[in-house]
Amino acid sequence: MTNQKAVAEKLLQVAAVKLSPAEPFTWASGWKSPIYCDNRKVLSFPFVRDFIKSELCNVIFEAYPDAELLAGVATAGIAWGAMAADQLKLPYAYVRPKPKEHGLGNQIEGNVEKGQKVVVVEDLISTGKSSLQVVDVLRNAGVEVIGMVSIFNYGFDVAKDNFEKAGVPFRSLTNYPSLISLAIEKGQVPADLEPVLLNWSSDPANWKGL
Repeated sequence: MTNQKAVAEKLLQVAAVKLSPAEPFTWASGWKSPIYCDNRKVLSFPFVRDFIKSELCNVIFEAYPDAELLAGVATAGIAWGAMAADQLKLPYAYVRPKPKEHGLGNQIEGNVEKGQKVVVVEDLISTGKSSLQVVDVLRNAGVEVIGMVSIFNYGFDVAKDNFEKAGVPFRSLTNYPSLISLAIEKGQVPADLEPVLLNWSSDPANWKGL
């Protein structure tokens, strides 16, 4: 089993990912989706949590050996970034969606120094819009964002385009095609639905379900 399928298996195991092609979920954007991913659930399962943390650390260590700081994306990326930073013995900070409305008004929480090479830790990547807003905040603070790591990636073309335009390389532990392939292998999804399900990730805005 590939690393991507191994991670997908863990997400399915703790029901962090739910598949419902017959009764699609509706996202805030209005898009219909055969999948719902909530990686926060993994935090409640110590052995799976430890596995995901170790995989994140492996990817960061291998892909971004020059990292000097990890930055988690609030809120779902905060815990994962903190755990990875602890294991890798790297400084850590996290980035709020908007500046704090009281106190010092910080948007970046933690000690960040200009010129630091930073890897952003995210729980999942959809279009990449919110993740890349964090990159902009960090860049405005004078640091160098050398990459992003996420647990899951829907595999949307728009995300690839957005990251390329922003000049940010990214790595994900697992992705939608790997998860669908595994779900079919395990009999959780009928094999004849694979083309329809994969078509969703190629054009999610216009996907209407089965």
